Amino acid sequence: MRVFTEIAKTLKVLGRSQPEDKLMLVTGLRELGKVVAVTGDGTNDAPALNRSDVGFAMQCGTDIAKDAAEIVLIDNDFSSIIFAVKYGRNIFDSVRKFLQFQVTVNCVALFIVFAGSLIFKDPPLTAVQMLWVNLIMDTFAALALATEPPSEELLLRKPYGKEDSILNAVMWRNILGQAIYQIAVLLVLLFFGQDIFGLPYSEKTPFYADELFMISHPLSGIELYEPTNKCIVYTIIFQAFVFMQLFN
Repeated sequence: MRVFTEIAKTLKVLGRSQPEDKLMLVTGLRELGKVVAVTGDGTNDAPALNRSDVGFAMQCGTDIAKDAAEIVLIDNDFSSIIFAVKYGRNIFDSVRKFLQFQVTVNCVALFIVFAGSLIFKDPPLTAVQMLWVNLIMDTFAALALATEPPSEELLLRKPYGKEDSILNAVMWRNILGQAIYQIAVLLVLLFFGQDIFGLPYSEKTPFYADELFMISHPLSGIELYEPTNKCIVYTIIFQAFVFMQLFN
């Protein structure tokens, strides 16, 4: 293995190779921690195709080669590998983007609901509001992030390592930074929202006034409960939470 390590540093082309040579090269590179892709169309390529991380076989190749490979190029064009790499990296990036967004939303929501339930009489975000955020906000965000087309710049950067975590340090920095920012804004609105917006209320104030404060709709004539200052402030908190997710 020590000899192979020295050879692999300078090896560029291996000519007149036997199937055993190809298999040895793929095995050695994988033991060095490399991600190995192999292309081939003949029966003698099957062992190396099967041992590699990703095997590319031609549609016009032998059935043994196609069975040993993970991907079959139906257009028999090696340049299609570039498109496979580009779209593969784009999918990986899309998954990372959605995870970063999703983890941030859930961290903020869990903290605010849990802390608000301990400190205040009513939870800052109700179950219906949380369901709305998850069904509407997260669904459309997932579609937007998952359908983003790949760019040519994806091919200019180095590939990810096999041991790289899907949540890297930069993502955790963005998640924690955005979560702390959102939690701080929501806590300020929870504790000082009534003073900021001039809508005083007490902890015992309900969300809607009782029958003594019912109002009649001018068009339909239907009697409605008038929202209290507490309801208005909590609605502002929910809207602030939604707009911060859009910003994120």
